[in-house]
Amino acid sequence: MIQRRIVLLSAAGLASAFLLAACGNSMDKTSTGTSPGNAVPVATAASESATSAPTASESTPSAPAVGDHPATTTMVMAKTVGGFGNVVTDDKGMTLYRYDKDEANPSKWTCAGECTKTWIPVIVQDSVQTMGVEKSLLGTVHRNGMKQLTLGGWPLYRYVGDTQAGQTNGQAKNKTWYAITPSGTKSTSTG
Repeated sequence: MIQRRIVLLSAAGLASAFLLAACGNSMDKTSTGTSPGNAVPVATAASESATSAPTASESTPSAPAVGDHPATTTMVMAKTVGGFGNVVTDDKGMTLYRYDKDEANPSKWTCAGECTKTWIPVIVQDSVQTMGVEKSLLGTVHRNGMKQLTLGGWPLYRYVGDTQAGQTNGQAKNKTWYAITPSGTKSTSTG
């Protein structure tokens, strides 16, 4: 009898934990499209002791619609991709993009709502490794409690139309989206 209660209580506790986890990960699909404060440096593998200073304003906008699977990465690297010269890719080899309507100084994202279904913000945790990208150019900007990776101040995105590593199908889309170079500038190559 006691063993049965323990099993039932354990099952109830486990079910509660799953429900709480699901609630904690739910996201409102609307957004104000603004970001608070300046970009903050992101710790790199070589400098784990680097601290991430809080932004000037910690107020949080509504969550961006980043779909069920936001783009996350633990590494950025410079790669020569399809005649574009050096561009920056994530740990899966997917090309990263910047948006001309965003701002670099201070870092500010403007792609929100439906936009993030096509242009997926690149979310990072605490450390990002680099290969061929200057670590001092990396930072983050807050997106509803998440940290969107920035390079040269520009918020980074993956394009949903790039389905394989090394593709650059988002290059020059709407004359506002460009693959980002290791220095944070936009690639002007047309492939």
